[in-house]
Amino acid sequence: MYVPEEPDDEFELNIVPMIDVIFAILTFFIISSLFLTRSESLPVNLPSAASAEVQQRTRITVTVDPSGAIALNRTAISLEALQAEVRALMAETQESVIVINADEAVSHGEVIAVLDELREIEGATLGIATRQPD
Repeated sequence: MYVPEEPDDEFELNIVPMIDVIFAILTFFIISSLFLTRSESLPVNLPSAASAEVQQRTRITVTVDPSGAIALNRTAISLEALQAEVRALMAETQESVIVINADEAVSHGEVIAVLDELREIEGATLGIATRQPD
């Protein structure tokens, strides 16, 4: 019995779906890289300092806004409760830097009061956030 051969279809590679996948992956990486530089502090007008250094360790951020209100990692907190909350956060992350973001309009005394509270925490590494001069 004779079986006729089927003609071989020419192989065709459709790259349009592959390009769609590449663009989706590229979009994912672009969007996710934007969140790697997130800020855990409230927006304040930082003073500038030529000797500013970037800290790479886990950061606990204490913000003092122009009105003198205090926030711990973007959550409002009183000066009296600040020390206990920072101790609780440091128990979770062993190696951390406490960064103070104080607006340049805040009085010196308010920043010193926050520093005094934080200095009593054993093992606390303190830093004051600044911006690079223009």
